[in-house]
Amino acid sequence: MRPLSWLSPLLCGVVLVAGGYAGLAGLGETRWVAFVAGLVALVLVDAVGVRFPAGLVLAVQAGLVVVVAFADGSGMARVLFLLLPFGAYFAFGRVVAVGVGVAVGAFMVVAFQLTVPGWTRSVEHVSDLLMFGIGVVLALAMAELSAAAERSRLARDVHDGLGHHLTAVSVLLEKASAFRERDAAVADRAVEDARESARRALEDVRTSVRALREPFRLAESLAQLARPAGGLGVSVTCTGDESRYAPGTLLALYRAAQEGITNAMRHAGGADVTVTVHCGPREARLVVADDGPGFAAEREGFGLRGVRERIGLVGGSVEVDCGSGTRLTVVVPRGTA
Repeated sequence: MRPLSWLSPLLCGVVLVAGGYAGLAGLGETRWVAFVAGLVALVLVDAVGVRFPAGLVLAVQAGLVVVVAFADGSGMARVLFLLLPFGAYFAFGRVVAVGVGVAVGAFMVVAFQLTVPGWTRSVEHVSDLLMFGIGVVLALAMAELSAAAERSRLARDVHDGLGHHLTAVSVLLEKASAFRERDAAVADRAVEDARESARRALEDVRTSVRALREPFRLAESLAQLARPAGGLGVSVTCTGDESRYAPGTLLALYRAAQEGITNAMRHAGGADVTVTVHCGPREARLVVADDGPGFAAEREGFGLRGVRERIGLVGGSVEVDCGSGTRLTVVVPRGTA
């Protein structure tokens, strides 16, 4: 799904209100059928466009924006042209997006030239063109920031998901190597567990992909973590009603649990790990605890920093207690996205 997917419906809603008011108040000639149908079609194309070639979607959007602009009695619909360079950025990159912005600006100049004689002496039309140029710059800047945020999110997903399983594979293979001469059965079992962890890594990737299309279920996903991992015994307890919480919040809790177990693999020396989650009416609380030797708080790495960032994005808090064993506590409020 494209970042800022709410942008198109928001702009279409603003244009609908402005054009509708202009038409009803007699401030401009709004061609209702083309105007409303074009706006509805724009929202639908934006919603389902990911299933079709990006070039085709961009061309259809351009045609619909032109229809809406000529049917709008308020002139507000020209703001919809900003959707074209914005969408082109995510489909084709910055250079194409800039080219689309320049092309749209040239189209507006030609349209003014053909429909508004002497438009260059009209403050309204000249300011509209200048504001469009500023809008293109802001739209591309917004796209850059959205893309950077998406890259950061993907980096956290790769670390929290694959990093968890690859750590288990590494620990198990080290165990197999250490026991190869002393106990072949233990070594064989460790190799088999490593193979299972690799399979689960692939399944985790598939789960992340499915999460883009299907609701994320925290209890089911945490149940998968209860399988032995890296020589650890992991127990998971889930209580409360997770349906109260947004999918993004549930996924953040799951990734925090993964990171807690991954840290236990690295630092707990084979100790058992307990994972408890309670989804209450006002907040959800996750605790990942082990009875190992722990680690120095100043040794927090990218993983825990990533957990703090991820939980912070959903309005939650993270505490790490490294006294007797290690205890990771995450609290997130209800109603965050």
